[in-house]
Amino acid sequence: MQHIADAAAALAAGRISALALVDAALERIADPAGEGARTFTAVHAEAARAEARAMDALRHAGRAPSPWAGIPITVKDLFDEHGHPTPAGSAVLKEAPPAAQDAPVVARLRRQGFIVIGRTNMVEFAFSGLGVNPHYGTPKSPWDRATGRLPGGSSSGAGVAAADHMGFGGLGTDTGGSCRIPAALCGVVGYKPTARRVPITGVLPLSPSLDSVGPLARSVACCHLLDAVIAGEERPAPLRPRPVAGLRLALPRGTFLTEDMEPAVANAFQRALSRLSAAGARIELLDLPDLAELPTVNATGGFAASEAYAWHRRLIAAKGPGYDPRILARIRRGERMSAADYIELLGHRARLIAAVNARTGDFDAVIGPTCPLVPPAIAEVAEEAAYNRINLLLLRNTAPWNFLDRCSISLPIHRLGEAPVGLMLTGETMGDAALLAVAGAVEAALAEP
Repeated sequence: MQHIADAAAALAAGRISALALVDAALERIADPAGEGARTFTAVHAEAARAEARAMDALRHAGRAPSPWAGIPITVKDLFDEHGHPTPAGSAVLKEAPPAAQDAPVVARLRRQGFIVIGRTNMVEFAFSGLGVNPHYGTPKSPWDRATGRLPGGSSSGAGVAAADHMGFGGLGTDTGGSCRIPAALCGVVGYKPTARRVPITGVLPLSPSLDSVGPLARSVACCHLLDAVIAGEERPAPLRPRPVAGLRLALPRGTFLTEDMEPAVANAFQRALSRLSAAGARIELLDLPDLAELPTVNATGGFAASEAYAWHRRLIAAKGPGYDPRILARIRRGERMSAADYIELLGHRARLIAAVNARTGDFDAVIGPTCPLVPPAIAEVAEEAAYNRINLLLLRNTAPWNFLDRCSISLPIHRLGEAPVGLMLTGETMGDAALLAVAGAVEAALAEP
C-alpha cells in the first residue's frame, strides 16, 4: 500500500489490521540492510503496537475515531511528545526533561487515531538544508545508496522514512525549504503551508517568523490530508484536483532556472513543462526582480540567525562545545545583528511581500525546480567550504517563499531509475486549498507513463 487512502480502505474492509501496518513499518525500520538506524532518533515500537491493538479493538466495535485510525506516521525530532525529550537532532538536549504534553499538531494527529511510530532524524536544530547530522548519523537518500547521497534537510529522516515506507507520512518543519528539499532529494512529496495556518507551539524553534509545520508523504493527497488534520480540520474533505487545462503557471526568469542547474534537473524539469503544456496548462515567463534583493536584505543574517541566536544564546554559553561546529557558526551570526537591523528587516519583508504579491496574483501558481541539484554525495560536504556552497544551492529556490510568507509544495518528477528531481509549485499566502488542488492536478498529469 502506497498511500494513506489505500491503508484506510483496507482497514475499513477488514483486509488488514492496524497492528499489521505498524509491524510492517517497524520491520522496515529494523531491517539491518536499510536506513532505519540513521532515519530515527527514537522508535516507539511497543507503544505503537499497543496503540494499534487499541485501534483495532475500537474499529471492531464500530468506534474508530476516524477512517485513518491505526495508520503509522512519524514526527520530526523537534516536536514535543508527551513523555519524551525534544533534542531536535542535538547532543546537548539529548537528556532534556521529557515533554509534559504533545505539541498541538501531534495531539491533533493522535485524536484522529494516527499512530506515531517514532521520531525522525534531522539536522541539528534544523539549521541546514543538507541533512547531515554528526550525532545520530546521516540517513542516505534512497537514490544510489552504494555511494551514499544526501537526503536533504533539515527534515532528513522524515523524507527517508516516507520514501522507504517506514510509515505513511510524517511531520516536518520548513523554515527555508526543510520539507521541500528532503522531498526533492528523496523522491516524495513535501508541503510547506502558509505558516500561520498550523500552530508551532510545542515545536522547538529555529525562526518563529519563518517556521512552518508541514507533512512529507508519498502523494499530494496524503500531504493534503495530514495538512488538514494539523491545521485543525476535524473532518478533512478529500482532495479535489483542478483541471490542468487552463492553469496559469508563472515561470520565473533568472536564478530559478539558469544558474548551476545540473543537467538531470534541467532535463526532468523541461520534460515536466512540456507535458503540462501539452495537457493545456499555460506556462508564462515572469520577471520577479524583487527576489534579487533577498541576498542584500538578509546580509546581516536574516530572521533565522537572529531568532535562533535569541533562543540558543544561553544554551551555547553552557554547552557550546557540544554543538555541531557548522551549526554553531550559523547560529552565532545572529549575535552580530542589532535591533535596528532586525526592525529594518521587518520593513523589507513587508515591502517585498507586497511587491511580489502584485506580480503573481493573476497566476494559479509559480513553478520551478525545487533544487538545482540531484542528491550530492555525503562525502562532498565534508569540507566546510563545500558544505556551505552546496547548502546555499539547495536552499536557493525554496527559501524565498518562506520569506514571502507563501505556501509551497515539492512533487517528484523524475522517471523510475533516474536521480530524484523535485518540481516546486508555490501559491499565494493563505491560498493553501487552491495550491493543493493545482498540485493534485499537476501530479496526475505528470504520472508515468
